[in-house]
Amino acid sequence: MTYEPAAAWDERALRALVPRVLAGLVRRGEQFDAAEDALQEALLEALRVWPEHPPHDPRAWLTAVATRRLVDARRSEAARHRREQEAEAEPRAEPAAGEIGDDTLFLLFRCCHPALAPASQVALTLRAVGGLTTREIADAFYVPEATMAQRISRAKRTLRGRRLDRPGDLAVVLRVLYLVYTTGHGGRVDLAGEAIRLARQLTLATDEPEAHGLLALMLLNHARLPARIDAEGRLVTLDRQDRGLWDRREIAEGVRVLQAALARQTPERPPGRYQLEAAIAALHDDAASAAETDWPQVLSWYDELVALVADPVRDDPAAVLGRAVAVGHVAGAAAGLRETDRLREVLGERHRWHAVRGHLHELAGDLPAAGAAYAEAARRAPTVAERDHLVRQAARARG
Repeated sequence: MTYEPAAAWDERALRALVPRVLAGLVRRGEQFDAAEDALQEALLEALRVWPEHPPHDPRAWLTAVATRRLVDARRSEAARHRREQEAEAEPRAEPAAGEIGDDTLFLLFRCCHPALAPASQVALTLRAVGGLTTREIADAFYVPEATMAQRISRAKRTLRGRRLDRPGDLAVVLRVLYLVYTTGHGGRVDLAGEAIRLARQLTLATDEPEAHGLLALMLLNHARLPARIDAEGRLVTLDRQDRGLWDRREIAEGVRVLQAALARQTPERPPGRYQLEAAIAALHDDAASAAETDWPQVLSWYDELVALVADPVRDDPAAVLGRAVAVGHVAGAAAGLRETDRLREVLGERHRWHAVRGHLHELAGDLPAAGAAYAEAARRAPTVAERDHLVRQAARARG
C-alpha cells in the first residue's frame, strides 16, 4: 500500500482518517473518551508538524502520536494515585488486518450505543465519525458551543467503562443518520450533505438493502434542494418547483442505488420504510412536471408504507397524510378529503393535517375552503418559514 505525503492532503482527507484511527484505538481496548481526546491532540500536532515534515504514512503517524498521548495520560494518572505498575502499562497490539473490518461501520455502531439518548448519538456520530469540531456541530444545531461540548462530554462519560459490546443495531444507526439529514441545512456545516457522506461510507460496509435505501432517499430528496427556496428566500412546494434546477446526476445516482436495493428483496423480506420512501421520491423526481406524476404508483407505494406499522395514524402520521394526498389525485379530491376526515381525531391538531386539507380543497376547486384550511395550518405552524409559506398559500387561494 502506498500513501500520499501529508502535505498533499487537504482538510477533507485528514477528516476521513479520523474514524479509521479512532476505531483502531477503540478496537484494541482504549476507552472511547480517552481515545477521542488523544486523537484530537494528535490532529493538532499534525497541523503543526506536517507542513514542514509530512509523514510517509499519515494514518500510522496519527495512531502513534495518539498512542503516546494515551500512554502519557495513563502514566500521569498512575503517578497521581501512586500506582507505578499502571504507569508502565502499554497499549495492546493492533489486531490483524482481517480483524479490523470497516472502521466507519464500527464507529457508527458504537456512537449509536443504546445507552445514549438520540441527541447524544447524533452529536457523537458527527464528532467521532464525521470528524466535525464541537463548534461546527453546535453551529449546525444552533446551540452554544458550550452546550454542545457538555452534550458530547456526557455521551463519552456514559460510555466510559463500557466494553461497547452492545452497539446500537443497524436500525438505530439508520435512524440517527436520517435524523442528521432531516435536521436541515444551515451554519457552516451542511448536515444533509454530511449525512449523505456518512451514508455512502455505511453502504460500503454493509449490503443491507435498507442502508442503501436510506442513501437513495437522501440523494433523491437532496437533488431538489436548489429549487426549494426562491430568490426571496421563501419556501417553494414540490408542485411549484422549477424542475430544471434539480440535480439530475444526484437523481440518477439515487435511482441506481434504490434499484439495486430493491433487486435484493424477496417476498419473505419485503422493502423497508427507507426503500419505500425512496421509491415515492423517485416517482416525483422522474415526473417532468407535477401534472405528469404517476400518482397511482405513488399510492401503491404509500399503501405498502402504511402497512409497515400496526397503527400508522399514530406511529407514522406523515405517511398517512401523504397517502391521503395520493388518494386525492387518484380517486378525486373528495376521496382524499374523506381520508383526512377519518384522521381528524388523532391528527386534527397538527398543522400538516390542515395543510393537506387545504391542498385537497384546492384540488377540488373549493378555493374559500382551501384558504381557510391554509390559514388554520399557518396558525399552527411550528416554524416561521412554514407559517409564512402557508399564509401566502391562504392569500393565493382567497384571491
